[in-house]
Amino acid sequence: MSLAVFSDKRVDNLKIAYIGGGSRGWAWGLMSDLAQAPDLSGSVDLYDIDFEAAQHNEIIGNKYNDLEGTVGKWTYTAKKTIGEALTDADFVVISILPGTFDEMESDVHWPEKYGIYQPVGDSTGPGGIVRALRTIPMFQEFARAIREYCPDAWVINYTNPMTLCVRTLYKEFPGIKAFGCCHEVFGTQNLLKNILKELRGIDATRDEIKTNVVGVNHFTWITKATYRKTDLFPLYREYIEKRKKSETTSNYTDDNWVNNAWTSDNSVKFDLFERYGYMAAAGDRHLAEFCEGSWYLDNPKDVVVKWHFGLTPVSWRKEDLQKRLASSAELVGGKKDVTLRATGEEGVHMMRALLGLTDMVTNVNIPNAGQIPNLPMDAVVETNARFTADTVTPVLAGPIPMPIYNLINRICAEQEMVIEGAFERDLEKVYRAFANDPLVRLPLDQSRKMFNEMVENTKAYLGDYFKK
Repeated sequence: MSLAVFSDKRVDNLKIAYIGGGSRGWAWGLMSDLAQAPDLSGSVDLYDIDFEAAQHNEIIGNKYNDLEGTVGKWTYTAKKTIGEALTDADFVVISILPGTFDEMESDVHWPEKYGIYQPVGDSTGPGGIVRALRTIPMFQEFARAIREYCPDAWVINYTNPMTLCVRTLYKEFPGIKAFGCCHEVFGTQNLLKNILKELRGIDATRDEIKTNVVGVNHFTWITKATYRKTDLFPLYREYIEKRKKSETTSNYTDDNWVNNAWTSDNSVKFDLFERYGYMAAAGDRHLAEFCEGSWYLDNPKDVVVKWHFGLTPVSWRKEDLQKRLASSAELVGGKKDVTLRATGEEGVHMMRALLGLTDMVTNVNIPNAGQIPNLPMDAVVETNARFTADTVTPVLAGPIPMPIYNLINRICAEQEMVIEGAFERDLEKVYRAFANDPLVRLPLDQSRKMFNEMVENTKAYLGDYFKK
């Protein structure tokens, strides 16, 4: 470990290793959060297969030290090897794109040739499974490197498919201390906060909305929600009924769905509540992908006109990347100044809790140790966990209620099948999970054809599978 210096109120000389440190999004957010942490300082080593991108972030990161309002001082350094970055790290942050947006374009849009539409395509469905084929070998390498260079470090993963990334880390290195962070549940807490304000005139903060979370990443559900002693389920139901009565003609039309890549008005979330009586806790774009394809993703027109959310084309992501590359160049060249902003992420707060500076309870993705007793042990699940000094303790969430059990258990089993097949580099085993995914509503010959084509499209990243 590093030579971190502890006092009663702060920790200095921390070392953070950032895998994917050339990021033009997550990395900048982490820099801003670290600069605003009043009780931490140290160094961040940036490792990325694009070394020049990491070098640019070295320049950008160090500029935060000169900002008015910066209270946490950090030294950023680009490293050429993962070993250099990881050596003696206290924390490891992983935020990568497995492959390029060209591969993601196939993940998301190739299934459209077969009538299958995906709003995101990075966690489940045909796109998420093929993305996992690329990602799992990468995360096996990360786990081995962490075991060699910093086995006691805490590892924070932001990469999707979240569940399979964290599952891989533990399967490859059982002694690892890792968890996955996702902010989707925060959106539902904010929704409940806003409902409380609208219906009862009560101003609450997101932290005051207490929830019991169960499920797997991006298919999380809330089985209990309270504000102080107030049960929020009746209020949620009241809001949905009020919304039905007050709905006016939607401004969503079949000719503007491409332009609504991030749009949602929670119609999927509310429909699932009326079906099952529990709150689906992720965004509609993610939730829809875990359900039967005929429910919300039958065709692009219904996605927008009936369910009021957007499909995110990979062309949008490519255009956004060009904008971020331009921003990076401006930041590096001094034509644009870095700024402090609130990201809403909890990664730095989790670090502070693990260092003993505070404690907190929040939702994370970690192996099932009994917190959800009716899902398989060791499968990665999303529940609340308590963060204290060098400890993450899952909160007992209880069994998944029967009305939603089959929905979640099916996905959990699919994820376990993908992990098993990927670790064995057995494409046939992975195909069995692929063919049974809720979105893949195809005869076997057609699902086989689509799978083979999608694998071929990403073959450059699947060398080990073909060696077998």
